[in-house]
Amino acid sequence: MSEAHIDTSENNFGHVRHQAANAALGDSWPGIQLYYPPVKYSPALGIYEDMEQAAARMKRHAHNTNAHTLIFDLEDGCRQKEMSRDLLRQELPKLKHEKEVTIAIRANSFRTEEYELDMQLVSDLADCIDVVMLAKAGEAYGAAEVRDLSSFLIEVNPNITIQPIIEHPKSLKIAPELMQYSTVKHVVFGIHDFSKAMGIHITPENWINELQFYMNQLMFEARIAGKGVIGGVETLIGSSIMPEKFLEPHDVRRWLDLHGDNESRVVYKHACMESAMGLTGKQVIHPGHIHLCKTAYTPSPTEVNQKVRILKAAIEADALLGGAIKFEGEMLDPPMFGKALQTLLRAHALRALTPEDMNFAVHVLELLPAQVVRQNWPYGVLL
Repeated sequence: MSEAHIDTSENNFGHVRHQAANAALGDSWPGIQLYYPPVKYSPALGIYEDMEQAAARMKRHAHNTNAHTLIFDLEDGCRQKEMSRDLLRQELPKLKHEKEVTIAIRANSFRTEEYELDMQLVSDLADCIDVVMLAKAGEAYGAAEVRDLSSFLIEVNPNITIQPIIEHPKSLKIAPELMQYSTVKHVVFGIHDFSKAMGIHITPENWINELQFYMNQLMFEARIAGKGVIGGVETLIGSSIMPEKFLEPHDVRRWLDLHGDNESRVVYKHACMESAMGLTGKQVIHPGHIHLCKTAYTPSPTEVNQKVRILKAAIEADALLGGAIKFEGEMLDPPMFGKALQTLLRAHALRALTPEDMNFAVHVLELLPAQVVRQNWPYGVLL
């Protein structure tokens, strides 16, 4: 009887450990976020859509998007605010029911009249909204804006998260305070308003270099807080659309060389740079850029396969926590194993990891002390 009791305890311990490793994976990342105008202006006709036209467009495009997140902008990009809110009340329940996509509402500045109307919309559609993006976060009332919005969201739906948009040096200065709340898991670098506030002239081709200092500052604070950073929105549009069958970097580069336009090449280069810096999402305004940026942000199948082989070799050599191995002509040690694990967890966060590889990633997490897991991956639940 005592032996059976011991076995049960060990099984329970293993089950709890597996659950903890799963928790360490964390939630899905924002990924590629598409700005979707609720009520759109038609330059050809010189008028705005009516409700029927806007609803039909949403059924055609929003319901078929391949973006990770849809952003419904009620702030700067929205002129017909009242009609846009009415449209969302009518259409978001259908979209949430039919489409597996993260729904984000970009709300107006804190405590403005439009903000209060936005919050009423969020309250009415609490089960249909995943994220509230707070424009110009902290500029008027500091971190209290996120505190009060957090309190409100906990009452209407505790699963809704906040993405503060850093659009002013004041916001960047108090970024650690904005990120102290559990409702905040990612922050947005609002490059255009930020550069305007700083008096910096940025260009569509080189804005990353022109704002590199401030982006690094935000990333530094976010990493300490265990939060993600969503990169800047591109203004270039272009006309080329890459087919979704291309997943490997060499296939993407070949397509860009043969069929891509200059705008696509610039956007892809920026997305690759942001991905290399560890950013957790990117905003786009053109549907044609969704898959292009996805391939830049998401580890390719070949890369995932290589990282799995590295970790298996490390486990086989009992070097995961100490020691070095030779792999394909290169000497690798625990920091490199940690980077390999990060690649798997990044693919999981961007919804691109197979169940088999995810189970392997969980197995690796089970082999690591909690402190090492936190060092490699701050985005999950603390073990």
